[in-house]
Amino acid sequence: MIAALWVVQGLLALIFVMTGSFKFFQSKEKVVASGGTWAEEFKPGTIKTIACAELISGLLVIVPRLSGYGPHLTLVGAACISLIMAGSIYVHIRRKEYQHAIINSVFLLMALFVAYAPKL
Repeated sequence: MIAALWVVQGLLALIFVMTGSFKFFQSKEKVVASGGTWAEEFKPGTIKTIACAELISGLLVIVPRLSGYGPHLTLVGAACISLIMAGSIYVHIRRKEYQHAIINSVFLLMALFVAYAPKL
């Protein structure tokens, strides 16, 4: 169980740090051109805020457990990812982008696993 938890935490951290960094350092047009059609509905500042939340959450999922300091912050990161993914699923379903909604549902389940697994 612990190995699975570390693998899921590592994957979430990798995915969210990479996607958050990409969205944060690219223009809205580049985000849309790279397949992020959802970004058409949002202002650039909102996209940067989402990106910053993804980046920080991705770091919070893994860094506290790796350092041994503040492991409860990992739960905060997982909860933030869960909230981000819930919003993302809503946006994709509203836009009838069901494939993206399914992928984000997997990320949501992974984040919930990271938040719940330490209690097992």
